Amino acid sequence: MTPRHRSSATPLAMAMAALVLYASLYPFSGWRWPAGADLGTLMRLPWPPWVDRLDELFNLLGYLPLGLLAMVAARRSGLRLGLSLVLSILAPALMSYGTEVTQSFLPGRHPSLKDVLMNSLGAACGATIALLLQSFGLVGRWHGVRERWFRRRSAGALALLALWPVGLLFPAPAPWGLGQFGDRLRELVSDVLADVPWAEGLYLALITAPDVQPLGRLAEVWLSTLGLLAPCMLAFAVAVSGWRRLALAAGALALGVGGMSLSTLLNFGPQHAWSWMTPSTTVSLGMAAGMALVASLASNRLAVGIGLVVITGLVALVAQAPADPYFADNLQAWEQGRFVRFHGLAQWVGWLWPYAALVWLLTRLGNRD
Repeated sequence: MTPRHRSSATPLAMAMAALVLYASLYPFSGWRWPAGADLGTLMRLPWPPWVDRLDELFNLLGYLPLGLLAMVAARRSGLRLGLSLVLSILAPALMSYGTEVTQSFLPGRHPSLKDVLMNSLGAACGATIALLLQSFGLVGRWHGVRERWFRRRSAGALALLALWPVGLLFPAPAPWGLGQFGDRLRELVSDVLADVPWAEGLYLALITAPDVQPLGRLAEVWLSTLGLLAPCMLAFAVAVSGWRRLALAAGALALGVGGMSLSTLLNFGPQHAWSWMTPSTTVSLGMAAGMALVASLASNRLAVGIGLVVITGLVALVAQAPADPYFADNLQAWEQGRFVRFHGLAQWVGWLWPYAALVWLLTRLGNRD
């Protein structure tokens, strides 16, 4: 057994597995038992008669990071090499088989043995890459860098920081305005209560669209500022004092700018990559940079408290932001266009990231380290 370490690869692997499941079973509607099929027939997956190289590539690449993260997490948790290799390949393969069988109950989805094989191959490739990284000492070097840059029990924060740029790829009502989950939550609850007699009043209230007024320019500036400051405060909550905090803040700001530009580029083309950079967002960028510079002097515990205030303010402002035409068109492109494969990944990260960060900061608040 190798020494056990708390690794950020573990929560990242769990998040990746959940997001792969979501993408595999989206849109979670129209469930029905296939006509004329028994359980034995469903368990025997067919080999598709068509050849789709792009689909095969996506199936392979989708499971590659899962295998890599699972291998790193298993090794860092102290498991032996052989057991780690088996788990990092077998677990994703079984998950792939289970999702393919489940797809038989969804209209428009076609279960395929080839998909299982490509998913398993992707996991095996990821595990192999993890072995190569470990053999070259890169995993150990990363652990050494982490020890010099971050305090103990920082795995959760590092996982959230790694997921933050992914959330930026999903259309938001304002730059860096993650967490607008209220409308979709209202839809989900109303669907559940649609046929409940005693909840008719609540159902009618939920299906009535609220009268949401557009945010003023000042509110938009603060929304974007807090959205960009949030990952900085999360990093300060676990980072050691000194110049490393400034480097982390600069990296977060650079990722924020890059993520917004990439999202706009993917949706509207390279010629519009910088169209999101308005005078208001420029002000927000400058305010976030200045506030991060001052906050870098705070202790870890104070950074946790400031982070809670920042993300709470972000969530409150995002809840009041309407879905403007730009946001609606962008969202439609994701749900119906060529980005449907990445829909689940970016959507759920963009929706839930602020709330996950709040939960982590609250648990850190009582930490005596």
